[in-house]
Amino acid sequence: MSCTLVFGAARSGKSRYAEQLAARAEQAGQRVVYVATAGSQDGEMQQRIAMHRAQRPAHWLTVEQPLALAEVLAHYAAPDCVILVDCLTVWLSNCLFAQQQAFPEVGQITLPATWLTERAALLAQLERQPGQVILVSNEVGMGIVPMGAISRCFVDESGRLNQAVAAIAEQVVWVAAGLPLYLKGSRPC
Repeated sequence: MSCTLVFGAARSGKSRYAEQLAARAEQAGQRVVYVATAGSQDGEMQQRIAMHRAQRPAHWLTVEQPLALAEVLAHYAAPDCVILVDCLTVWLSNCLFAQQQAFPEVGQITLPATWLTERAALLAQLERQPGQVILVSNEVGMGIVPMGAISRCFVDESGRLNQAVAAIAEQVVWVAAGLPLYLKGSRPC
């Protein structure tokens, strides 16, 4: 198993870099499965999705999965396959709001069962996943502390998720201004 976490800020070039890693794996004979976690609920998301589709090769198998990420990884797991997941923070948001529960503006947030279950399943699957997985995530904790309990909870859970995935991953790559910085593991030639 080979797991790579590629993370950075919005528009940092992290998705493009992850796609370059997947393309290298494809050139080495692996097939590519692209797992998209975003849904097209509104016009802005539809534009973002269209931009990402235009960036990647049309022949890559695309699987849209907003919640059951571990299931998709298990289904497509194979030594000759690279799975690119874009992105973990959208997936986190999907899981937090899947049960459509109301969150308080202030005070303690009770994490939804969907998030707790799916997060545990993903981390367990990554530990035993054959083949190569590339996970894209946002770094959302470098700015100001947001207003609202659920916004702060999202930042906290995103940071915890990135740490947990980074602990499992063989490679961790921070991307800023389109430039990769390897924090863990060696940079491929």
